[in-house]
Amino acid sequence: MSLTSDHVKRVGRLAQLGLTDAEITETLTQLNSILSLVDQMQQIDTKGVVPLAHPLELKQILRADAVTEMDQREKFQNTSPQADAGLYLVPRVVE
Repeated sequence: MSLTSDHVKRVGRLAQLGLTDAEITETLTQLNSILSLVDQMQQIDTKGVVPLAHPLELKQILRADAVTEMDQREKFQNTSPQADAGLYLVPRVVE
């Protein structure tokens, strides 16, 4: 499939883009190269290829869910300007 400058002009007009002739030519070249690549990819025989979720055979390494830090919430709350019921109180910034 190949596009023409009329296609690019129409899409530019629909998107409300003010494209110059140079931009139309450059965009046309880029879009046609993308479509050419897609055509090449569609010609590849993929029968017998198993779909993958990821290109590498990776396994999720699980670890024990263990607490590694001490709870210091009270210490941090005590140094805060305003705190109530475990929450930090901040000035209202949106009316």
